[in-house]
Amino acid sequence: MSPDNGIIIGDDGLARPLWAASDALMQAYYDHEWGMPVRDEQGMYERISLEAFQAGLSWATILRKREAFRKAFLDFHPESVAAFTEADVERLMQDSGIVRNRLKIQAAITNAKATIALREEGGLVDFVWSFQPDSTPEPRTFADIPTTSPESIALSKALRKKGFAFVGPTTMYALMEAIGIIDTHLVDSHRRGTSGVWIHTGGTTP
Repeated sequence: MSPDNGIIIGDDGLARPLWAASDALMQAYYDHEWGMPVRDEQGMYERISLEAFQAGLSWATILRKREAFRKAFLDFHPESVAAFTEADVERLMQDSGIVRNRLKIQAAITNAKATIALREEGGLVDFVWSFQPDSTPEPRTFADIPTTSPESIALSKALRKKGFAFVGPTTMYALMEAIGIIDTHLVDSHRRGTSGVWIHTGGTTP
């Protein structure tokens, strides 16, 4: 590992940050999914839901439980979750495979309804992507990576106005990182610039 930037060179010769180098599941997520564009409604709703469940916990915890979450929330199909009742909330509170937090479970249901309502205004995907900034961070170390941005603060406020819950600025910044709206891969990482969204430093695809 480089003591300067927290990058680890794996046995495969690829450079990754420490968080993605110590666990096989996290490495696979980093190599193939994190930072790649999500442009479908169901995928976006799932990511918003999982980021909300992650609040206060590690992403590794959520990742290990993701299949259980998908089963519990019917693959995060918005119409299906929007139809959940209080009985479903109680059922989910007994599901040891997920994070059993009543407020977060209720937020997932609330957000499913808000996702459906937002279709009248162009849909959740376009709404979230409309907060893409003009430039992306260029972090060389973990210390260079912000936890919020003006865009994540604005997205948080906008989603709350549309009826979403558990969409704070830090959670929304993590979402923006995870779905490719910004590229916070460390500059020396093998994944830097692979999303196709940012074609060069400070620029976006046409």
